[in-house]
Amino acid sequence: MTAARLDGTAMARELRAGFASRVERLAAAGVRPGLAVILVGDDPASQVYVRNKVQACEAIGIRSDRFVFAADAAPAEVLDRIGALNADPQVHGILVQLPLPKHFDEQQVLEVIGAEKDVDGFHRDNVGALSQGRPRFVPCTPRGVLAMLDAAGVELRGKEAVVVGRSNIVGKPMAQLLTARDATVTVCHSRTADLATHTRRADVLVVAAGRPRMVTADMIKPGAVVVDVGIHRGAEGRLCGDVDYDGCRTVASLISPVPGGVGPMTITMLLGNTLDAAERRAALG
Repeated sequence: MTAARLDGTAMARELRAGFASRVERLAAAGVRPGLAVILVGDDPASQVYVRNKVQACEAIGIRSDRFVFAADAAPAEVLDRIGALNADPQVHGILVQLPLPKHFDEQQVLEVIGAEKDVDGFHRDNVGALSQGRPRFVPCTPRGVLAMLDAAGVELRGKEAVVVGRSNIVGKPMAQLLTARDATVTVCHSRTADLATHTRRADVLVVAAGRPRMVTADMIKPGAVVVDVGIHRGAEGRLCGDVDYDGCRTVASLISPVPGGVGPMTITMLLGNTLDAAERRAALG
């Protein structure tokens, strides 16, 4: 068996093309959707992520404003900027690129963003709404994973789903989304004993553990759907994920590559969340 690819690049391209009509509808109402992105420090990976997000916005007609602060910036300076953006009616979404420098309280920063502009879905009000099954914004990566599964026609109802990783950004909301779709969900993490006994039960396996190539072919159920959220740069300079792609693709039925899998879909869901915010503000949603 050789797994088919869950091609996030192609799926993202199709979804973004479909956003054009939403942007046009907003324009007809006199609204140009706007996203503000805040970057603190000079982390190279964060700079790349921010640049990609800004370019993706501009490509479909979303105005994107970037605010860059030095790594030693005072937290109050960043909080004041967020306050001003909260009050700006031309800004529909606010995103703070993580991680922040160590002298910042990340949760404090995220809580200052108005819940109605929190397009990352990290504000406690949005986290609570998701847990109640009434989401305003779904975090972009889990939303992107679910969209990939839907586009590939993967049936979730009654299936065994295993999520490796319990972060607030991916693991926890991913488990909630899968549960809401009637999957039976197991969440594994760094303290899970004998991880392979759990992953081998999975009809759908989502790996967001932050460890390169930790899931190997012997840990996969034959015919499983495998979604790799991780991204790492190896010693040889090549990108890889949390899954040993070459080995696991001989066992799985569907598998997402790294790069070209979840990454493009995450950015696409950020665009979708920003359009959602603009439509709500314009009462078009």
